[in-house]
Amino acid sequence: MVRPSINALAMTYELANDPKYEGVMTATSHLTGKKINRFTHIHQNVEDLIKKVKVLRLLGQKTGACFQRCVGWDAINALSSVTYEMDQKLGTNYNEKFNKYLRYFQENDLTGVGSMTDVKGDRHLRPSQQADPDLYLHVIKENKDGIVVRGSKAHQTGALGSHEIIVMPTLAMKEEDKSYAVSFAIPNDAEGILHICGRQPSDTRKLEGGEIDVGNVRYGVAGFETLIIFEDVFVPWERVFMCGEYEFTGTLVERFTGYHRQCYGGCRVGVGDVLIGAAATIAEYNGVEGAPHIRDKITEMIHLNETLYSSGIACSAQGSRTPSGTYIVDLMQANVCKQNVTRFIHEICRLAQDIAGGLVVTMPSEKDLRHPEVGKYVDKYLRAKVDVPTEHRMRILRLIENMTLGSLLVEVMHGAGSPQAQRINIFRQAEIEKKKKLAKTLAGIEKG
Repeated sequence: MVRPSINALAMTYELANDPKYEGVMTATSHLTGKKINRFTHIHQNVEDLIKKVKVLRLLGQKTGACFQRCVGWDAINALSSVTYEMDQKLGTNYNEKFNKYLRYFQENDLTGVGSMTDVKGDRHLRPSQQADPDLYLHVIKENKDGIVVRGSKAHQTGALGSHEIIVMPTLAMKEEDKSYAVSFAIPNDAEGILHICGRQPSDTRKLEGGEIDVGNVRYGVAGFETLIIFEDVFVPWERVFMCGEYEFTGTLVERFTGYHRQCYGGCRVGVGDVLIGAAATIAEYNGVEGAPHIRDKITEMIHLNETLYSSGIACSAQGSRTPSGTYIVDLMQANVCKQNVTRFIHEICRLAQDIAGGLVVTMPSEKDLRHPEVGKYVDKYLRAKVDVPTEHRMRILRLIENMTLGSLLVEVMHGAGSPQAQRINIFRQAEIEKKKKLAKTLAGIEKG
């Protein structure tokens, strides 16, 4: 059940070692000057930000799935700038420790799961107000060697395939929440770490021995998620990047989510390319590829998908340099990108289902197709075009089912934060007072 997600993650290594993709899949470390996998790179300019989106679209096209490595990439980039700014203001040495860790991360081409989301308990209450203090991950003990933490992180995409867990706070903390203002990196198999695997729609089909009914049999669709339990986990000081500096938690959350919302203008667009191809293929197999309404629906799918890509490129092209030298995306455009993803992907999926027809949810199984008695009937009555094998039609229909009825739709809704989280940031970053002044100036109420 886990193997397809591991295969998708492995593609981030395979393409980085393919000379054909070296220009986008690798980068030069700003720390060592060595060639590294781009998924371990700290963005040094706008070109790096744009290449990130292109890399993610490429991998989405190759896997049709979540390849899981983005969240750790976004975590190291956010920590790169925030630890620097903490040191500048507070006189700490977090950035030095982080850069030492980053060298290790780059030299070993590691995959990290960026762990931000806490289970949150009663959302009306702050972390320090919860009846159970462990509902947000927190520090329970400090000594000369390090810290001990307890709690959990939820919805951890790709956690089982990662080498490292990179923990960050889940929201802006106040002084009373200081023990929850913590960031660190820990090996995925450290003592006290427990992974509880989540369920996905139709996941047991992977255990049935066939291929067709799984849909995307090699790569799945979403990365395998876990609920990570931290049961009194010890973290040495050299791997701690924040401990009590609550005033910087909001900045860390804002930058990480900005980077991660940028991702969806790449990875989901690549997956969208696959789904558009599947819709066009089933239209051809059904003999309706020339129908004007089918062409119009496919055109709309393309339009929506390319609009998402343009948002990803826009937030990258308008990126800027932070004091550390790390480049950050335009946060307004990144939030707009992800807000569009929460809507447009659903419409792309709806159109694919519309084009495919009812067999997406009523088709007999692969076992029926292979059955010595009923197989001939499945083959006979599910054939459309004479020159297209029934099995090919069934494979495309199952791929569409897998991509449009599974966990993808929930993931695009809540991944990198819920739609409301983006709307809050869009309003906050919109400079409403400046816009009001523009209107008042033109109306003659104020001077420009």
